[in-house]
Amino acid sequence: MATDRKTWVLVDGENIDATLGSSILGRRPQPDERPRWDRILTFFADAWNQDVQGLFFLNASTNLPMPFVQALLAIGFRPVPVSGDADEKVVDIAIQRTLQALTAYQDDVVLVSHDGDFVDDIGALADGSRRLGVLAFEEFRNAAFAQIPGVRFFDLEFDAGAFDARLPRVRIIPIDEFDPLQFLR
Repeated sequence: MATDRKTWVLVDGENIDATLGSSILGRRPQPDERPRWDRILTFFADAWNQDVQGLFFLNASTNLPMPFVQALLAIGFRPVPVSGDADEKVVDIAIQRTLQALTAYQDDVVLVSHDGDFVDDIGALADGSRRLGVLAFEEFRNAAFAQIPGVRFFDLEFDAGAFDARLPRVRIIPIDEFDPLQFLR
């Protein structure tokens, strides 16, 4: 890649999984309906033309899903298993602390979550010296992210191409992207 900077991709897997299962599918996702996490790393490496380091935060308070951890390692993510008491949002706390620590770096940052709990920490990174992104399902992304200057928004399905199957989403279609054949099938 062309630069010494890197892009940190911080994934709130619980949030993405819950949104996909509850809000989009209304059931547990089938294998082809799950995100292809490696595509996200490739998407940002290509889009921002620099090295990418993915951190995938997991709640390991009750167990650590070793097959999933091994799969993450194989595709280039660094699993971040955290644990705590049942009433603690350990993944959110770990991501917030990581975002706060990134203020000391000049690297670019992408948050993969819909969660408004991260708005203030992403806002603190919006100093104009780095690229910031939020990757999520557009229609479920917390609206407060739009108030942060310079943050770019990316859709998991339509921009990053993270799915093998087309998801049953209802979204607003920019007229330049409208294809009537999608509705005539």
